[in-house]
Amino acid sequence: MTLRKPPLRDVHDAAGATFTEFGGWDMPVEFDSIKAEHRAVREEAGIFDVSHMGQIEVSGPDAERLMQRLTSNDVTELGRGDSHYSMILDEEGTILDDTVVYRLPEDDDAEFLFVPNAGHDEQMHRRWTDRRDEWDLDATVENVTDEYAMYAVQGPEAPDLVTGATGDSLSDLSKFEGKYAEFAGADCWTARTGYTGEDGFELILPAGSAEAVWDLFDCQPCGLGARDTLRMEMGFLLSGQDFDAEDDPRNPYEAGVGWTVNLDTEFVGRDALEQAKEEGTDEKFVGIKLVDRGVPRHGYDVTDTDDHVIGEVTSGTMSPTLGEPIALGYVPTDYADPGTVVRVVVRGQSKKAKIANVPFLSD
Repeated sequence: MTLRKPPLRDVHDAAGATFTEFGGWDMPVEFDSIKAEHRAVREEAGIFDVSHMGQIEVSGPDAERLMQRLTSNDVTELGRGDSHYSMILDEEGTILDDTVVYRLPEDDDAEFLFVPNAGHDEQMHRRWTDRRDEWDLDATVENVTDEYAMYAVQGPEAPDLVTGATGDSLSDLSKFEGKYAEFAGADCWTARTGYTGEDGFELILPAGSAEAVWDLFDCQPCGLGARDTLRMEMGFLLSGQDFDAEDDPRNPYEAGVGWTVNLDTEFVGRDALEQAKEEGTDEKFVGIKLVDRGVPRHGYDVTDTDDHVIGEVTSGTMSPTLGEPIALGYVPTDYADPGTVVRVVVRGQSKKAKIANVPFLSD
C-alpha cells in the first residue's frame, strides 16, 4: 500500500525525524526524543504536523441539517467561528469516529468544516454524500484533505508564538473559537483547539504554503509519539485504539464522552443512545495507574485481585510528566470507581494497579 505523505514529509526527513505509518499516512513520530518534545509542550511550546487529519467542507442550503443528522452534538448552537467536539455514530449508537466541527465565517464558501481522523476522510465523505442523497438534501460535500496542511502549536507559550507569527491578535480567541488569519501571506483557519491539554492553536492552511508557515515557528518540532503521551495524560480518546467500530465497538457513554451527545436533536444513533443512557452501561472507560513497576501497553489484560480478566488496556505509557506508568481502558462499572484495586498483566506478570481519575495530571 502506498502511504499518503504530508506536504512537508521531505523537510521533516531532512530535519532528522523518524517516521511511522499512521492511518495510511507516513508521519513523523519523533524529531529529537519523545520525552524532550513532551516536556517542551508542557513547559514551553511545540509544533506538530498533523496534516494526516481529514478536512471535509459542507455547504449549501441544507448543510446544517446534514451536519445535525450525522453528528451527535447540536450544531445549531454553533455561532460563526465556533466549534465543538462531536461523535459520528451508526444506527446502534456505536462510535464510528470522533471529530471537531467548525462553523465557518459567513463570507466563507463553505458553511461547516469537520475534521475526521487520519484515514477516515474518504469513508466520511462517502457517508455524508450517501446520506445527503438518501435524505434528498441540498448540500455540497467536499473532501479537501489533500488541499490543506494542518499544524498544532501547543503549550503555555503558544499564544505569543502564534500572535508573533501572524501579527494578528489571536490571544482573544476563546477555547474552541477560530478565525482566518494571515501567516506568511496565506489565509489560515486558526482555532484555539488541540489534543494535548495545553493552551494552543490548530492551523489549517493551503498545502502550497506549508513550508513557509512551518518556518515561522521557532519552537520544538514534535512527532506523533509526544502527541500520544500528551493526550494519554489527559485521558483523550484515540480512534482505532480506545474505540474501534469493528474490533472494539463503544458508545459515547461507555467511552466517557456522553457530554457530546444531545438527545434533543435527531441524529443517526440517537434512539439507541437514549436507551443506553436509560439502562446504563456495563463497562466504563477509566484511567489506571500501576502501583508496581512496569509499563502498560495496548492489549494488556486488566484483572481483578483474583486474576480474573475483567478488561483490557486500550492505551498505556510511562507518563513523562508524572514519571509513573498510566493506562486507559474499559472495566466493568463495578470496578470503575477511582481507588479500586485491580491488576494489569505486563509481559505475563500480574502488576498491582488502581483505577484513577482522568485527566491524570489533576489526579
